[in-house]
Amino acid sequence: MWDREDDDPAAGLLNLFDIWLVFAVSLLLALLTCTHLPDLSAPADEATVVTNPGQPDMEIVRKKGREIEKLKLTTNQMTGEGERLGTAYRLKSGQVVYVPEGKK
Repeated sequence: MWDREDDDPAAGLLNLFDIWLVFAVSLLLALLTCTHLPDLSAPADEATVVTNPGQPDMEIVRKKGREIEKLKLTTNQMTGEGERLGTAYRLKSGQVVYVPEGKK
């Protein structure tokens, strides 16, 4: 006698679907653990994330405790009174170094 399971041509496809589903979930978990992004949900941590550095659409996201501040690059110039706090230098490597001025 023939078994009914032998007559189902889709039985093998269901096993392949299960294998691909397990593969996709494991790949997603591996990618999430490899990113090393700062955990923005931890309440006591401080983090700064810069997206698209040096580009016109650059954004800076700063987190201190529970406060999150999002800054966008702008070409607008500001005016007003204030005091000079220091000087910034761009090195040949592209790194920017801030040198604070001494107190008078």
